[in-house]
Amino acid sequence: MIIQLRQKAPDERERNRPAAALRYGATWVTGAARTADARRAVHAFLAHAIRTAHTHITKRAEQDAQLVVSELVTNALRHAPGPCGLLLELSTDNTRLGITVWDTSPSLPRMHERDGTRVGGHGLYLVQACSRALTATARPGGKQITAEVALASA
Repeated sequence: MIIQLRQKAPDERERNRPAAALRYGATWVTGAARTADARRAVHAFLAHAIRTAHTHITKRAEQDAQLVVSELVTNALRHAPGPCGLLLELSTDNTRLGITVWDTSPSLPRMHERDGTRVGGHGLYLVQACSRALTATARPGGKQITAEVALASA
């Protein structure tokens, strides 16, 4: 079940956030989130950006964005109890996609030491490889992870 975020008066954190050309947000209640829903949201958001913001998005950039959102939402579902959410933001210059996933776990993600024999635990390496920037911050009642994906080749 996807619950659309409501419009609200900006709080202090939102006032300091860089402007975005387009924004989309979704909140999933406990047990209702699916990684496939997040990937579809990225696809629909980028298609909308192409039509309305007249931005160029490479196929590789869309694939990178879908991999990033898939890894981040999967981690939220696997490691955090309670609801989680997704925020997609197109930069004002239409060259970057911000992908923010929040959840209710206060534990910040950490990179495991590289180990080719380990099964699992490689998702953050993939997210970092596909992103221009990756940040994890604590927030009231949990944490949020934000990745920035370039949308066109430089």
